[in-house]
Amino acid sequence: MSNDVTGYGERLAKLVSERGALCAGIDPHPSLLSRWGLSVDAGGLERCARTMVEALADLVPVFKPQSAFYELHGSKGIAVLEQVLADVRGAGALSLLDVKRGDIGSTMDAYAAAYLADGAPLAADAITVSPYLGFGSLAGTIALAEQEGRGVYVLALTSNPEGRQVQHARADSGRLVAEEIVAGAAAANAGRAYGNVGLVVGATIGPTGVDLSAVHGSLLSPGIGAQGATAADLVAVFGAALPYVLPSASRELMNPGPDPALIRMKAEQMLAQMRTALPVG
Repeated sequence: MSNDVTGYGERLAKLVSERGALCAGIDPHPSLLSRWGLSVDAGGLERCARTMVEALADLVPVFKPQSAFYELHGSKGIAVLEQVLADVRGAGALSLLDVKRGDIGSTMDAYAAAYLADGAPLAADAITVSPYLGFGSLAGTIALAEQEGRGVYVLALTSNPEGRQVQHARADSGRLVAEEIVAGAAAANAGRAYGNVGLVVGATIGPTGVDLSAVHGSLLSPGIGAQGATAADLVAVFGAALPYVLPSASRELMNPGPDPALIRMKAEQMLAQMRTALPVG
């Protein structure tokens, strides 16, 4: 990827318009491997993860591997992750690596280079990042993403109850910390219809009073399906920002495995639900 290519946000918007709005999480945790009848090792990990990509390769616009479940298996697991990212590229889909990195200075720069630099073994089309060392700590990461035509998703309003302790606290400005994060993303995307800086906003959080309409970047919304949220819930959470929502499901899609046909059938059902609830564009 280089800076002469279309940015992540625009590429995502094009793919969503063609395939529909759904991000397929690939979270091969040990209990799921066992449920699939696979060994809880790198071999089982590889079969599970690559089956997911094979089943949905031409159907969904985005795949989201959760890095932790690959790191769990050491170097062999990381090798599987590299292969999965290559499989996603080969499928013509986008990869969103869920790593939630957040640090300062040279350490964060190194994380950014590992996941966003052209030619890096673990380079993905986008990654998740944490802003809770200050949104400014992500400046170098966002700059590299812009340079490479890749994307970042900043944690903003997550569905875990503990998140409220930080995200709903008041900043010096009087705004919620979450609102400060939203404002930072909007500023990074300013002047574009669809920028490269997105946010993570849980589908199960309900109305928050936080206006997301000015972000003009992808809004990744985990929690659809097994976690309890439906397409209808997205309307209450996102309001005017609905055209930018990218619903994400993992367990709901993976539970029907290991049969690829059943995985695909579930994805088709979810895509149909999203088409009725979400405007495109």
